[in-house]
Amino acid sequence: MKKIAIVSFTCLLIYGCGSTKSLVTADKVNIKTTIDLVNVVDDKVMVTLDPGAFTKDAVSFYIPKTIPGTYSTDNYGKYIEGFKAIDNKGNELPVTKSDDNTWNITNAKGLDKITYYVNDTYDTEAEVEEAVFSPAGTNIKKGDNYMLNLHGFVGYFDDLKEVPYELNIVKPEALVSTTSLKKKVGGEASTQSETFLAARYFDVIDNPILYAKPNTESFTVNDITVTLSVYSPTGIYSAASLKPQMEEMVRAQKNFLGEIDGTKEYNILLYLSTLDGTDATGFGALEHHTSTVVVLPEQMPKPALDEAMKDVVSHEFFHIVTPLNVHSEEVQYFDFNDPKMSQHLWMYEGTTEYFANLFQIQQGLINEAEFYKRIMDKVNNAKSFDDAMSFTEMSANILDEPYEENYANVYEKGALINMALDISLRELSNGEKGVLWLMKELSKKYGKNTPFKDDELIDEIVAMTYYEIRDFFDTHVIGNTPIDYNEFLAKAGLTTTDQENRTGYFLDGEVPFIDVDPADQNKVFIRKGITLNSFFESLGAQGGDIIKSINDTAIDLEAIRAVIEQSFAWTPETDIKMVIERDGKEITMEGKVGTPTLMVETIVPIEEITDKENAIREAWLRG
Repeated sequence: MKKIAIVSFTCLLIYGCGSTKSLVTADKVNIKTTIDLVNVVDDKVMVTLDPGAFTKDAVSFYIPKTIPGTYSTDNYGKYIEGFKAIDNKGNELPVTKSDDNTWNITNAKGLDKITYYVNDTYDTEAEVEEAVFSPAGTNIKKGDNYMLNLHGFVGYFDDLKEVPYELNIVKPEALVSTTSLKKKVGGEASTQSETFLAARYFDVIDNPILYAKPNTESFTVNDITVTLSVYSPTGIYSAASLKPQMEEMVRAQKNFLGEIDGTKEYNILLYLSTLDGTDATGFGALEHHTSTVVVLPEQMPKPALDEAMKDVVSHEFFHIVTPLNVHSEEVQYFDFNDPKMSQHLWMYEGTTEYFANLFQIQQGLINEAEFYKRIMDKVNNAKSFDDAMSFTEMSANILDEPYEENYANVYEKGALINMALDISLRELSNGEKGVLWLMKELSKKYGKNTPFKDDELIDEIVAMTYYEIRDFFDTHVIGNTPIDYNEFLAKAGLTTTDQENRTGYFLDGEVPFIDVDPADQNKVFIRKGITLNSFFESLGAQGGDIIKSINDTAIDLEAIRAVIEQSFAWTPETDIKMVIERDGKEITMEGKVGTPTLMVETIVPIEEITDKENAIREAWLRG
């Protein structure tokens, strides 16, 4: 998963296949599900599910509480209404609820089917305090678009997660589907419905479906066929316009990975939001085995959209390495309603995010200066989190506080852990081995269907590499000692120095000085825990200040976007009046906007380095 907050630009694949005992009779070996996208009622769609015949009197039906890759508790059952259990004579059976996500059915031997309505999540994101992350959410826009993250539509029965599913979709004729689910062969072809097959419940939720008007492009990289499907509400963006950049990126990723091969098919489902108040606001992407759902605002200029796509899709694509090929038992046997979390987010998300940057320097898509800037951005972003928190402890407890609020650090310090590990391996192996080598070796040993024991992975890595690596993990990953990044950069003949850099007024590239309260989008504030540029410092602004108005314009989410756009045309002599709230009091600040600069710590080469340091740097950056 990768999140992007568009105003602020702040920043596992998990699957389950547990053992089961069959509760269905031999004549019905699959669970038949129908989703009606045509007869939409009050922006809700009906789902009908026929599980076959049960052999016991009481059963429970579940909609997921937590789903793979999000590491959050979202309770998708909250979006289910009008749940009914119907017997073979058309009568309703007694149903009780244990919680938001569990329906208990009595007299289940007579159960014929269940029916219920599903609300989408996009409509309510602006109304709820903890909204579902949009790439994991659902959209119902009658006759125009349906984002079917199927965990929001389809559930499972007691002990029946391993039973095959047959998924029939009744759809508008004008819309086409993009998904990695396989269509049922045979039967009468129809433009009004289509049927997909899944071997088990995980395969249902691991394969989202985007229904939209045709707007797709495909390309082949080595032996992988990649399809890009785009929903652009106003038609501004086409898949054809985004294809060249995606193809270049995926080709470079495959060259970087070499023999690692996780899939023969990959689908990129891009949903562009209108930002109209009832549309998606959680921007980024969520990974699946053979696809990713990406949600971004349609208002983004083409260059920014290309960069955002490269950022989030490259991250999600690298999940074919981990956890697809390398994962623990907690991941393999994932429980959607009572999950046990793995200790190894440093790998699932950290390695993935590290590769998403490393491949670009190794494949010549960015230069050394840009790569060093990205590393320093992560060093600075990581300062916003608890640097003394054990990464393995955080991982295992990520659904609870104070660990949950540190989750985003998996993209910052998680990537930096991998950088330090990579440089250490290069040093110890005379440049021959790095983190990519390590992941290839782990992929060979485990692969898609063989999980490792969570407590044994680090021992396994030490056994495969060097005893010195044990100290690194014990100190900085299991332990709570912050990493001195200069110590590891020095091994590659690099150091850091302060330089004055030009910034934007509100953004330093993709790193923001401001953010929006997710619980109240009318509240725009100056970020804490970061160094502010000269624009804010000269006005006397501080981290945590709430911006009430700028030049007499009241500030909320929409207004700050307009101000940011206007700021690109400001000159140093432009007047500024900013009213902020601090400690409950309003303060007016006035002055000239000036030329915004920021003293930043920058990675630079050491002038005189040894042959070994140079060799380590070359092996690290060139592969």
